[in-house]
Amino acid sequence: MIDDFVKERLHSDLRQIREAMLWKLDGLGEYDVRRPLTPTGTNLLGLVKHLSLWECRYFGEVFDRPFPEPLPRWDDVAEHGADLWVTEHETREEITDRYRRAWEHSDATITALSIDALGHVPWWPRPDVKLFNILVHVLTETNRHAGHADILREQLDNSTGTTAEYAAPPHDVALWEAHRAKIERAARAAAEMDQHSPLP
Repeated sequence: MIDDFVKERLHSDLRQIREAMLWKLDGLGEYDVRRPLTPTGTNLLGLVKHLSLWECRYFGEVFDRPFPEPLPRWDDVAEHGADLWVTEHETREEITDRYRRAWEHSDATITALSIDALGHVPWWPRPDVKLFNILVHVLTETNRHAGHADILREQLDNSTGTTAEYAAPPHDVALWEAHRAKIERAARAAAEMDQHSPLP
């Protein structure tokens, strides 16, 4: 039996990782929070925008508790991918404030419903779900994107972790350079032993 302890544990983990997502933006300028840092355009503020939209959907539409602000339809082909980046006219405050409003809406749904409350996800192959399924899904998705954000932020200024207190201290630069060099040597040695893995 899934009980309220499980619900509260999942909810608590979700609240923590949401805060980590916003921390990833702290101390960065407008360009760095928006710029594409992978070939597919992944960027920090776009990840926050994406998570806010899907929290609104999963804890809103799925349980017939719609978010009180307009959202693009989930099946709108023209909007596909628009939630993963931020235009020059959208401010950081708009994006982060919407994410916080999404939390409030989601938290109200989680608090109001039992862990086995029924919902419906029309875009899933097995659309009939329980609140438990959605809590696990949103927590997993948020953790996945927090991992993306961690790597993006490390590329920008070497900050890692979920809060400022766990960020890598800047005075360890030589230590981290030596560590990275050791890993690079091991990778090159393995590639040399494998004739099918040419070195760059």
